Amino acid sequence: MPGEGGQNEDGGEASAHLLGDDGVIPNNPHLPLLIYPGVLDLSGPDPAGACIARFAAHGWFGAWRNGIYPFPHYHSTAHEVLGICCGEAKVRLGGDQGLVVEVRAGDALVLPAGTGHQNLGSSADLLVVGAYPGGMDWDLCRCAPDERPGVLRSIERVPLPDLDPLHGENGPLVRHWQGA
Repeated sequence: MPGEGGQNEDGGEASAHLLGDDGVIPNNPHLPLLIYPGVLDLSGPDPAGACIARFAAHGWFGAWRNGIYPFPHYHSTAHEVLGICCGEAKVRLGGDQGLVVEVRAGDALVLPAGTGHQNLGSSADLLVVGAYPGGMDWDLCRCAPDERPGVLRSIERVPLPDLDPLHGENGPLVRHWQGA
């Protein structure tokens, strides 16, 4: 995948992708989404629990376990990290003009507020863990035209997290999002 990289703990690259507003999905005009292939250690008896613990160790809370919705959506009040704990999925990021990526167990995505995401198809065993910096409250925006003016203001007000959810103070999120 194209983008600027940063080393993962296992030697893989984290790529950054700044996505433009496509007229339906606002995305984030200043913060790139980050893709971390193979960053999660899922070797223990509870991969989702290990993922939740790693996020929490870096200040990302409010964790849930589920999948990714099959309809285009985004969050205007919080940034979100998604850890793929089991299975695989084809995910559209950023709306119709964005990226389509295949994620699998061990991968993680950090979505800045406003970044569209949609499950285009997944294995039956897909298990995703999500969390938010500081346990921020999140909303569910489904691309309705009447919600757009309010969500654009909300996205601009979401504060930057202090730490990368996977690597803490030296992670790609800190490098790519500082000064944005």
